[in-house]
Amino acid sequence: MSSRDKHDRMANAIRFLSADAVEKANSGHPGLPMGAADIATVLYKKFLKHDPHRPDWPDRDRFVLSAGHGSMLLYSLLYLTGYEDITIDEIKNFRQLGSKTAGHPEFGHAAGIETTTGPLGQGLANAVGMALAERILNARFGDALVDHHTYVLAGDGCLMEGISQEAISLAGHLQLGKLIVFFDDNGISIDGAVSLSDSTDQCARFEASGWHTQRCDGHDPDAIAKAIEAARASERPSMIACKTTIGFGAPNRAGTSKAHGSPLGAEEIAGARAALGWDAAPFEVPSDILDMWRLAGLRSVKERKEWEGRLTETEAEIRSEFERRMRGELPGGFEAAIADYKKALAKDKPKVATRKSSEMALEIINAALPETIGGSADLTGSNNTKTSQTGPIAPGDYSGRYVYYGIREHGMAAAMNGMALHGGVIPYGGTFLVFTDYCRPAIRLSALMGQRVIYVMTHDSIGLGEDGPTHQPVEHLSALRTIPNLRVYRPADAVETAECWQLALEDGKAPSILALTRQNLPAVRTDHSEENLCRFGAYDLAPASDDEVVTLFATGSEVEIALAAQRLLEAKGHPARVVSVPSMERFAMQSAEYHAAIVGSAAVKVAIEAGVRQSWDRLIGSDGIFIGMDGFGASAPYEQLYSHFGITAEAVVEAVEARLAGRN
Repeated sequence: MSSRDKHDRMANAIRFLSADAVEKANSGHPGLPMGAADIATVLYKKFLKHDPHRPDWPDRDRFVLSAGHGSMLLYSLLYLTGYEDITIDEIKNFRQLGSKTAGHPEFGHAAGIETTTGPLGQGLANAVGMALAERILNARFGDALVDHHTYVLAGDGCLMEGISQEAISLAGHLQLGKLIVFFDDNGISIDGAVSLSDSTDQCARFEASGWHTQRCDGHDPDAIAKAIEAARASERPSMIACKTTIGFGAPNRAGTSKAHGSPLGAEEIAGARAALGWDAAPFEVPSDILDMWRLAGLRSVKERKEWEGRLTETEAEIRSEFERRMRGELPGGFEAAIADYKKALAKDKPKVATRKSSEMALEIINAALPETIGGSADLTGSNNTKTSQTGPIAPGDYSGRYVYYGIREHGMAAAMNGMALHGGVIPYGGTFLVFTDYCRPAIRLSALMGQRVIYVMTHDSIGLGEDGPTHQPVEHLSALRTIPNLRVYRPADAVETAECWQLALEDGKAPSILALTRQNLPAVRTDHSEENLCRFGAYDLAPASDDEVVTLFATGSEVEIALAAQRLLEAKGHPARVVSVPSMERFAMQSAEYHAAIVGSAAVKVAIEAGVRQSWDRLIGSDGIFIGMDGFGASAPYEQLYSHFGITAEAVVEAVEARLAGRN
């Protein structure tokens, strides 16, 4: 059997496992796996450094199927190369409840799935973060421990999405030479020919962003291999435009949109079997072909063992640090560093914006945690995300700890996902809270994948002032609180900010949002507490002088208003308690008994937050008083805005007394 015959038979195994799985499920996308099978075969047979029996090998190459609808391509590869999680039964159960073979690849479902790819372009942007993390760790630990590639398969859809430009321009600027993208250039989208909606010269576009580009026949294994070798030799990130036929082999649907997103049908699959000389029954792979694939899966075992030998021979302190980082564990002195810092804050009682409090906390954190990698979407001076330890990461120099992401909020968020998925680093990055709108899809995927990504979102309310309603988030806190497995923190002062940072870093299975103020805030936690009170999500900050008549709940900058309102109410003979609510998600984790104690039974419950009411009724009830926003903001100094919109201590007192009068 010739080399080409062997290749064709291996590629056809991918094609028919994929087509048969889609057919059995009566749902899915056969076109991409059939069209891209030759690319995948060359990559996995000759180039990809991985070990199916050690899928967590830190120095493995990463493969990201950005065109996630073609998921059966990845599942077929994992089964064929011998990943234990993907059995033939899992292939047969494609898209079924409880299977590991979901409609789009889901991180955590099975080894070998490096990231969740569904929304187009996310995988490509994740890969940029993975490639960046590889270079950062290489700068710290050297070629002996960290030296691998990140490969991506992307389609027209990935490249049409706006996030792709943010991602490729960042990668080109940073000269991420170990990033290689295969563009599955089949000329077909869901509606029909790509020419219906797009005429971009993708190679010229990538070249303009600083990439090395090539074109090749995506069905010629020698041409594909030659292109990969050239890409690996480039010091720039590489894009290989592989000309393919969607649904390759299907006699009537190949090269058309009909091969994209629906089963081919029994007659068409039979025709493809005849055309490609594949006579095996559905879900059967001839033993000689499976053997060739399993041997391909073992290709890097020797390299993996050599790497393990180098790790063993590495100086003990360096080896221990590398292993700690890859496990995602925080260093032993972190908790003590935060405790000492809190003691200093209780003594000093700084009156600063919580964005400044965050910077102060980061100065402590970044000294204690060498794995933190900071950044900002061109708002470093506003987000306060850079500290003395975080020198810049620059093209060709990855020894720093700070990424200037540029005005790429969405790309930043998705790249941070990739960095977290790669492991060995803890990414945080900043922009304005209102621009969570620009990175929400990536934030959602952070939560879906359970990744420790920390979003430093400053200018968190009308308190930013003169920039006006376009920049003043009002609905964003409530909107973010609806995302499952996302922790939203809105601290009230420097102590709460430090505690929220601690919680975000200790939570290895969830992303966090830190919503921080532009305006200065007084210290409200003036007595040192060994315990992290923000851990409870809501806690008694200031008790009532007597049996409480009023409970005031507040977050962030409005805790100051709640405390002022408490003083006014107490003076008027209305005992009032103040509850700080830095995190509703943390509060939801507490016991029913704790909930009851915090919510209490006061006659009047008031929530104060410079945003919309939506997320507050579970604390104050539908009949509770809400002091906040019911529309968009305005452009003016923030002091005037709070008065204009009635978010003041006096307004709280007026509303409470009106309610009490009505009940009496």
